[in-house]
Amino acid sequence: MDYKLKVAHLYGDLLNTYGDIGNILVLDYYAKKMGVVLKSEIVSIDQEFDPQKFDLAFFGGGQDYEQMIVSKDIQSKKEKIIDFIETNGPMLAICGGYQLLGKYYIGAQGEKIQGISALPHYTESQDNNRFIGDIVIQNGETKQKYHGFENHNGVTFLGKNERPLGNVLQGHGNNGKDKTEGAIYKNVFCSYFHGPILARNGELAKRLLILALKRKYPQADFTAQEQLEIKPTY
Repeated sequence: MDYKLKVAHLYGDLLNTYGDIGNILVLDYYAKKMGVVLKSEIVSIDQEFDPQKFDLAFFGGGQDYEQMIVSKDIQSKKEKIIDFIETNGPMLAICGGYQLLGKYYIGAQGEKIQGISALPHYTESQDNNRFIGDIVIQNGETKQKYHGFENHNGVTFLGKNERPLGNVLQGHGNNGKDKTEGAIYKNVFCSYFHGPILARNGELAKRLLILALKRKYPQADFTAQEQLEIKPTY
């Protein structure tokens, strides 16, 4: 049978500065290999997010002006996004999306911008410095290594019940101090990797798709999909 998954691309018309829409394209590529029909829909300003409608969500990053607009609008979607997360909805959040899922982040002018506190992390800023360059991390559970590129001024500190997406082997990560990068909470995966992350790390794309499939089709056997071979692209 053909399985079907619906992806919510949160603010995809505003938060795509770093080509993060490529993550949607990569998900579609692997979905086809799994016999899955993947449909994506942008959920943007003044549009409702229906947690029952979607099986997977993607939340990218953008520049300060666009993120400020999103930070105000997303408050109206807060409860339903949290509902999606707390009912184990799989989500990938990159950079600005990562920050907005947390308690707050500090903007370019030093202003404190409220997130939606769906996750317990928070983000401060650096003075006259950015973390830029290639980065390699290793996931503590799967032992998989993820390769990417980071470019962020924010320094993020994880909270209770969050664990890092990976431990930093090369690069700076969340804050340049504790050797963590990204965050995992339930089925939410966050990262500062641009590029996009899934283009170089197909195992993570597969993990997101499998989680979404098992959540939507709990009685189905996805052994074949789990055995899909992912060839490294780095």
